[in-house]
Amino acid sequence: MDKKKTQKTIILATKNLDKIREIRQLLTDLPITILIYKDVRCFPDIVEDKDTLEDNAIKKALELRKVTGLPSLADDTGLFVDYLNGEPGVYSSRFAGKNASYVHNRQKLLSLMKNAKNQERSAYFKTVVAYVDEYGKVYTVTGICEGNIIDKERGTKGFGYDSIFLPKGMNKTFAELSDEEKNKISHRGIAFRKIKKLLKVRMKNKQ
Repeated sequence: MDKKKTQKTIILATKNLDKIREIRQLLTDLPITILIYKDVRCFPDIVEDKDTLEDNAIKKALELRKVTGLPSLADDTGLFVDYLNGEPGVYSSRFAGKNASYVHNRQKLLSLMKNAKNQERSAYFKTVVAYVDEYGKVYTVTGICEGNIIDKERGTKGFGYDSIFLPKGMNKTFAELSDEEKNKISHRGIAFRKIKKLLKVRMKNKQ
C-alpha cells in the first residue's frame, strides 16, 4: 500500500514556534503530516477567552478545523502555583500582560514569590490537548507535572517558565534538561503520548 495515501494530515492550532518544535518531537514517529500556521492562508487568530485550559484547547481545535477542514490539534497549558492560589493558571502565557515575553512572566512570578518559604513553593504544570477529527468529534487528554518554583533562574534550554520550575524528584529545572529528558516527564510529553496512543488506535482501525 502506498504510504503517501495512508498518511494522515493534522494541523496544529498554535503560532508558538517553541510549542510547534516540541510537539513535532513528541509525534515524530507517527505516520502523519503535521501542518502549521505557515502552511495555510486561512489560519485564524483565535482568542483564548475561556476560563479553563480544556475549554480553550477545545475552542482552538474546533475553530481551526472549521476554517481549514482538517483534523486539528490544540493544547493549552498553565502553571498553577500554590503560594499564589493557583495563579497564573489559565493566564500563564499573558501573566505580565497581553503581549508579555517569557522573561517578563518569569520576573513577575519570582517577584510575587520573593517571600515564599521553601515549603510554600509547590506548583504544577498542566496541559490539556484537544483533538478534533475529520468528522468533528472532540477528544481531550490531560498531562500534569508536579514540582516547585525555585528562587532564581537556572538553565538556558526550554521556554516559558522552564528555568524556574524544578520537577518533583529532580535536581535540574526543565531548562537544564535535554529535550529527550524533559519530554519523558513533562506535562506536555504526558499529554501528547496519550494523544499519540489515541491516533495510533484510530489509524489502525481505519486500515
